[in-house]
Amino acid sequence: MDEPVLLFGLGAPKSGTSWLYGYLAAHPDCHLRSIKELHFFDSIDLDNVDWQLKDFGRMIETLERRLEEGVVDDELAKALQLADLRIYVKVLKKADLDGYLGFLSDGVEKERVVGDLTPSYCLLSADRLAQMARLSGKVRFVYLMRDPVDRLWSHVRMIAARRSKTGADIAERATWIFDRTLAGGEDHILARGDYRVALEKLQAAVAPDQVFVCAYEDLFTSGTVDRLCDFLGIEPLPGDFDRPVNAGVPVKMSRDQRRRASDFLRPQYDFVAARMGQLPAAWEANRAGM
Repeated sequence: MDEPVLLFGLGAPKSGTSWLYGYLAAHPDCHLRSIKELHFFDSIDLDNVDWQLKDFGRMIETLERRLEEGVVDDELAKALQLADLRIYVKVLKKADLDGYLGFLSDGVEKERVVGDLTPSYCLLSADRLAQMARLSGKVRFVYLMRDPVDRLWSHVRMIAARRSKTGADIAERATWIFDRTLAGGEDHILARGDYRVALEKLQAAVAPDQVFVCAYEDLFTSGTVDRLCDFLGIEPLPGDFDRPVNAGVPVKMSRDQRRRASDFLRPQYDFVAARMGQLPAAWEANRAGM
């Protein structure tokens, strides 16, 4: 059997990686484990393996409880995810690269793609990305972006919802987090949406024919999905473009917030425009502060 493509999915939060994972996981030519984000390389490089193991531990406890109580929508899928988590935490605990690669490929039959879609791999160093590009003879990177203003606001709302205990103060929290972000705080939000840094690292570390860069606004079309499938060497299949994935809490952005965010993020718009040429229409509107 030919060696499968080793896919790494990167991107800023709220840029379509969950939809992409769902599409590829359901594709008969792909073999993705039931854990979307494995956090192998970033846990090691950012020295937070212990935190990540605790997070996976919380996921295991939640799945065990829900399965025991019989309150899961798809019992078989959740049982599979629980089994995968139990196996994977042992791999991550040892920081075992061979074990990680074995975990990705375990169970492969005729599938042409195995992979790991962990958006925060965009924070990795160029040296680490270069190492990842050499892990097999067929490594591919997919990097997803989203309009900087819309992505920032979606990320802000996500963090606000996580920090809210009741859900009643999400709008107020979102405003506070937004202001704090533009003032230089909440640097994790800014780092995850820094397209310039991520793209420059990919350019320095990975051959151009190994990288597929796509805007969220262009992803949900047959043409883009067909190009992505061709890039991965798999059969193009229709995608469910109407399926919402991880939709955030609906808090509307004010006109003033949009204008301030546009001014703040202008360097990101200008860099992507210079690199990609034409921006999607939604990007151009937000770039102009509309």
